[in-house]
Amino acid sequence: MDIKKSWLFSRPIAHRGLHGIDAPENSLAAFGKAIEAGFPIEIDVRPIDDGTVVVFHDDKLTRMTDLDGYVCNMTKSDLEKVRLRNSDERIPTFKEVLEFVDGRTPLLIEIKNDSTVGQLERDTLELLSSYKGEYAVQSFNPYSMEFFKKNAPQIPRGQLSCFFDKKDLGFFKRFVLKRLKMNKVSSPDFISYNHANLPNKYVTKTKLPTLAWTVRSNAEMEKCLPYCDNIIFENFIPVIGEKEE
Repeated sequence: MDIKKSWLFSRPIAHRGLHGIDAPENSLAAFGKAIEAGFPIEIDVRPIDDGTVVVFHDDKLTRMTDLDGYVCNMTKSDLEKVRLRNSDERIPTFKEVLEFVDGRTPLLIEIKNDSTVGQLERDTLELLSSYKGEYAVQSFNPYSMEFFKKNAPQIPRGQLSCFFDKKDLGFFKRFVLKRLKMNKVSSPDFISYNHANLPNKYVTKTKLPTLAWTVRSNAEMEKCLPYCDNIIFENFIPVIGEKEE
């Protein structure tokens, strides 16, 4: 399969759904709006305390709910009690999202794992095993993508990266990941790089199709389009059209 001709590079991808005031990010409401508008959806998956895989970006609850604490300390029963900020939407499980989307639009699934690789990846793959829609996976963690390379090589894999802040990672990890030095481990089919850091020689050297994230305006889109093959967007509706060669 020529991945550059796949859904990953045919339409802009809605970052955590088509979210806004009435539809929080990574909510079923935001996913429904993206489906209605015809956009593929980028989502984030992470585990909670009882092993349930949920769709939620942050490791802490603070930004997106009225609670403090860490998402990983929640259980499935807790999900019923928590509402996403300024809405009646809950934190959905990955299973619920798959059932809701039901193949109506493709999913780009970010594996949120900065710890031991294995359980989250296995649980995610198990849930995907019976899913009939189109999807791909991506992660900042090259070992997470290595898991999928070994256990489900047919699933398109993306290596996420950016010019990391010092507060995010130590020097060695920043040096290696920024420069995509671990691609021999993850063997990505595509690169997913911060739009603000494009162009750069590390991405160019891979010669792989590239997604630019997270684009938040037409101006940002126009600036990065010459250096990528598609965008992951939020906070505006990109004009869909053929990219010039």
